[in-house]
Amino acid sequence: MSDQIDLHGLTKIQAIEAFIKYYNSRVKTGNLTPFEVIHGYGSSGVGGVLRGRILGFLSNFPDELEFDSGKDPLKYNPGSTRVIPKKPLPDAIDLLSEDILDFCESPKTLSKITGKFHRYEEPKILASIKLLEKQKRIISFNKGIHKVYQSSNH
Repeated sequence: MSDQIDLHGLTKIQAIEAFIKYYNSRVKTGNLTPFEVIHGYGSSGVGGVLRGRILGFLSNFPDELEFDSGKDPLKYNPGSTRVIPKKPLPDAIDLLSEDILDFCESPKTLSKITGKFHRYEEPKILASIKLLEKQKRIISFNKGIHKVYQSSNH
């Protein structure tokens, strides 16, 4: 298995999904050695959009991984980030499900949910909703003529 993953040219969602798949496959095989995430630096001189989004994503998982964002350009390439795995990350569908659950604190129609998460493919959104219903974390009911979804902790 390679010691790097190149995310150039991917959207944020594609990049996060590819990263999670690569990361978890390493962890599942017991490979906890550091690896490089190549995201590019961007042409703005302050860091690219993908770089910022990847670093933001990584910072959400301090118990699962460590990372060095290459702040010292003499030591590291600022277009890549060194990641040290510790534990598996949640699957991408689990992350989407959590976002949908948060969004549905108040009742939302399917069209509102798919509109909010339009960057994801509709089958992934529907799969997330189905998973949440199966877990009884979200409920659906009719509000007038519309079917709505709401997190079940209300």
